[in-house]
Amino acid sequence: QVKLVESGGGSVQAGGSLRLSCEASGSNYERNCVAWFRQAPGEEREGVAFIYRYSGATHLADSVKGRFTISQNISEDNTVATITLQMNNLKPEDTAVYFCAADPRWGCQICNGGVCDFAPERDFGGWGQGTQVTVSS
Repeated sequence: QVKLVESGGGSVQAGGSLRLSCEASGSNYERNCVAWFRQAPGEEREGVAFIYRYSGATHLADSVKGRFTISQNISEDNTVATITLQMNNLKPEDTAVYFCAADPRWGCQICNGGVCDFAPERDFGGWGQGTQVTVSS
């Protein structure tokens, strides 16, 4: 079973930066891709970014493009990967609990008729406990 542990949340003022880390290990952690989601109070969980395990290709939600980046560092023995979400120029609307997710059933992205979106929550086999990010104006 995949194990995911997030760290790096906190409180910043608008325009500030935070770096979130997700340590992925266990069985199937290396499967396909790892994604970051976030959930604001009273809102549905939404995809933020994902990175493909082997190609390193990335995808960012439109709301964070130009401000967030996602990267990964894989241990030499291939047993642990650290997926980093660097968040710059933070805005109050970025306030949420951020989760990393792995072991997707089909992939981190679902495309239908040429329109692609993040795979739904139910498709991911593993989730971290979440880390709070609060951005004040």
